[in-house]
Amino acid sequence: MRLLVLGGTEFVGRAVVEEGVARGWDVTVFNRGTHGASDGVEMLRGDRTTPDGLDALKKGEWDVVLDTWSWAPAAVRDAAELLAPRAASYVYVSSRSVYDYPVAVGADENAPVVEGSPDDDQYHDRAQDYARVKAGGELAAVRAFGDRALLARAGLIVGPYENIGRLPWWLNRIARGGEVLAPGPSELKLQLIDARDLAGWALDAAARQVGGAFNVTSRIGHTTMRELLETCVRVTGSDARLRWADPDPILAAGVQPWQDLPIWVPPGELYEFLHRTNVDKALGEGLTCRPVEETVADTWAWLRSVGGEAPQRPDRPPVGLDPKVEESLLSGAA
Repeated sequence: MRLLVLGGTEFVGRAVVEEGVARGWDVTVFNRGTHGASDGVEMLRGDRTTPDGLDALKKGEWDVVLDTWSWAPAAVRDAAELLAPRAASYVYVSSRSVYDYPVAVGADENAPVVEGSPDDDQYHDRAQDYARVKAGGELAAVRAFGDRALLARAGLIVGPYENIGRLPWWLNRIARGGEVLAPGPSELKLQLIDARDLAGWALDAAARQVGGAFNVTSRIGHTTMRELLETCVRVTGSDARLRWADPDPILAAGVQPWQDLPIWVPPGELYEFLHRTNVDKALGEGLTCRPVEETVADTWAWLRSVGGEAPQRPDRPPVGLDPKVEESLLSGAA
C-alpha cells in the first residue's frame, strides 16, 4: 500500500507515519520540513498555504492520503482536488467538535454539524473557530473524493508525541509527588483514544475503501478518573497521594475544567458530550483501543526521552493548574 501523509511529523500525523512504516507500506510525507521525519519515508517539501505550495504533489499515485489539517479549509480543498484523480482514499482527521452543540445524549454521526465552507481561506483563531474550520475541511474532502472520503471525528486524543499537554501535565504533576488535587467524582467514566489506535483504525478502514463520518474514540467507560490518575502514580513510581475533591469547591475557586485540570470535566452537559459518545459505527468497522495503562506507560517513557517537557502547539495555550490554586484547594482555604 502507498500512503501519503500531509504533515506527518507531530502527534497524530507522526503516529500514522510510524504505523504505516511498521506495516511495510510505502510512506510519503508532505510538509514544510520544519520538523524531523521518521526513518523509512519519502519526503516531499511544500507549504500548502502558498500559491505554488502543492507543486511537489502534482505527480505520484497513492492508495491512502491522510490529512490532519486544522487551519483554513481551503487548504484541504486544494490538496484534495489535486489528489482526487490519483488517490483511492482520503482520510480527514476531523473532530467531534464539528457537532452543533449541545448534542443529544446517544446521538450518532447523523447529528447536525456547525456550518463551514470548503472555500474558506481565512486563518481563524482556532481556539474560537476550531469547529467551523474542521467542518469546512470535512466538506472539502467530501467534495473532492465523495464516498471515498473517510472523516475520522476524533474524541480526546492522548498518547506519545502529544503536543497539547493534557496527559503529560498529569504525569509531570504526579511525578513531582506530594498531595495531588484529584478532581472527582473519582469513578467518572472517560472516553479517550490513543493516537496510535486512531492511526491503526484509520489506515485499516481506508485500505478497505470505507468512507463517511465516524466518531472515533473509545467505548464509554474505557477508563475512569481514578484509574487514569492511579495509573499515572504507578507508572511514574511517584510517592504522590491523590486527594479527591468534589467538583463544587474546585469550580468555586475559578478552576477551568479541561484547561486548568486537563481531561477532567464535571458531570453535566459538556461531560455528556465529551465522554458519552456513540461509537457503535466505528466499533462495527473494527475500532479497538488499547488499555489505558499501556497508553500512560508509553507516554511517560516518551516524555522522559524528550527531557520531561512535551512539545507545545503554538496555537494552543498551555494547560495545567496554578500550584498556588492547588495548594489553596488542598488546604481547604478556597
